[in-house]
Amino acid sequence: MSPFREAPAFRNGDACDADPIHIAMTLDANYLRGTMAAVLSILQHSTCPENVRFHFLWSRFDAEIYSSIRSTFPYLNFKVYRFDANRVRGKISKSIRQALDQPLNYARIYLADIIPVSVKRVIYLDSDLVMVDDIDKLWKVDLDAKVLAAPEYCHANFTKYFTDAFWSDPALSKTFWGRKPCYFNTGVMVVDVDKWRQGRYTTKVEDWMAVQKQKRIYHLGSLPPFLLVLAGNIKAIDHRWNQHGLGGDNILGKCRSLHPGPISLLHWSGKGKPWLRLDSRKPCTVDYLWAPYDLYRSSKHTFDE
Repeated sequence: MSPFREAPAFRNGDACDADPIHIAMTLDANYLRGTMAAVLSILQHSTCPENVRFHFLWSRFDAEIYSSIRSTFPYLNFKVYRFDANRVRGKISKSIRQALDQPLNYARIYLADIIPVSVKRVIYLDSDLVMVDDIDKLWKVDLDAKVLAAPEYCHANFTKYFTDAFWSDPALSKTFWGRKPCYFNTGVMVVDVDKWRQGRYTTKVEDWMAVQKQKRIYHLGSLPPFLLVLAGNIKAIDHRWNQHGLGGDNILGKCRSLHPGPISLLHWSGKGKPWLRLDSRKPCTVDYLWAPYDLYRSSKHTFDE
């Protein structure tokens, strides 16, 4: 028996056309519970759930994970692709949190190489989030000829994402000249994969990872090389599409409250994951917003009792 309950079938509304919505996510046994909740939330809030196509990336074939998805979502339209971890094994530098160093965390860099060339646009999503709005709205954002769209956070201290060694080296720091770089979170991105392929963005990101191996220029995992290549040159979209940081910081994962304003997507980026905090009977208040999407059979949240 699958450790997950079967989700209800979600059907298209009357006004749906046939255009598919492509979503890419990674599959990892440690995060599968989060992935299941994310998929359920997307389908539940979608006007046209039958149009959603999932592209899952994993490091190796796992029959248990595959059968769990199939039995939990019998009607789901999905494909699974192998991400060859050897593509990044020699390129990863140790970061401040071990989970950030897993090869699969870098799969988003190679997305355009892995999914079919017939797919021109994709929404990349992390597994520690839930959608509380119609994903079609995010799918249809105007990229304004940019390769990538995501919420920007220009009030964040951008300099802290890179080391003093980076900022003190003119040859490196000049990469941001002529740009107004802002932080963006790579856990929610709308990507024009055609433009990504044409612009050879995978190579551009890899080049910065090679610099990092020689001279430590950042502390976090796969995010900084994205910032080096694209910060200040993306299409900024409404913050409602990534209410991130709900997992707290990367060291302690302390509880955080919601930011003010409308919310379309809740994202537990950071160390604290809602399923672990709920199971430990030490949930944060925001974790109760994730709990209704939890399909894990053994979950007994305090408010169920």
